Amino acid sequence: MINQIIKNWIKQYGCKTERDYENALKEIIQELALEGLARAKFFDKAAFYGGTCLRILYQLDRFSEDLDFSLLSPDLDFKLEPYLNSIETHIQSYGFSVSVKKKEKTRNTEITSAFVKANTRENLIRIGLSPQERQRIHMEESIQIKLEVDVDPPMGFETEMIEMHKPSVFYVKSYALPDLFAGKMSALLARAWKGRIKGRDWYDLVWYVAKKVPLHLSHLEIRLKQVAFIDDNVTLSPEVFAQIYRAKVESLDVAIAKLDVVPFILRPDVLDVWSKPYFLGLLSKITYC
Repeated sequence: MINQIIKNWIKQYGCKTERDYENALKEIIQELALEGLARAKFFDKAAFYGGTCLRILYQLDRFSEDLDFSLLSPDLDFKLEPYLNSIETHIQSYGFSVSVKKKEKTRNTEITSAFVKANTRENLIRIGLSPQERQRIHMEESIQIKLEVDVDPPMGFETEMIEMHKPSVFYVKSYALPDLFAGKMSALLARAWKGRIKGRDWYDLVWYVAKKVPLHLSHLEIRLKQVAFIDDNVTLSPEVFAQIYRAKVESLDVAIAKLDVVPFILRPDVLDVWSKPYFLGLLSKITYC
């Protein structure tokens, strides 16, 4: 049975639709996974970053999918497996039916990963989805949350400890906001689109600028050099960054970017202002540290 704490937690989302319930379920499982990692002392070795970090720790107003982490220093021998059982048993202790499995690598990369999987219909029934709504969900449909750890991270970042209060008090080590901004900007500039533009990157950019978070330019430089997006002899000054940013905006298909982010936000009308001139205008509002 679902713990009463979880039932009260679900009510805070004010779910009205199937998508509302599914987003709430994903986010609650994400937060329980973080608590399981904290209990296993994972944050002695790693820090949280990425869109889900921004959503859960800093109240970004869009939902996110994956849990992204970076080791505090490179360790190519890092093993994720010891932490996975802690995640699984902790989430299950609150009444959810989940499994957590390491993803086997098919090629050598600096990322080690696992998946938290949960049957959508079974768990939505547990958190209160109505009989009418549950009939629309296929029996085999599942929620899948990817957990990734960068074992060879770009350095030059700072961290902070964030106190969490749901479902109980625990602490998560996070990248500091200027470094989170640098990570997001690196993804925005260097991500290989291959026809699928990540509108979520651009949505998050708007959030950082609105919150007046400074961009940690030296950390962004390290990130872009690590993925060979800029040459090692390049110094990423504000002027050089601006040139790269403008070129990215000019190549952006704004319509496709909007389609990517719509499923993750509650008010699609906020995207009405999106255009190339709008994103170019953000450049003058970005500050650096």
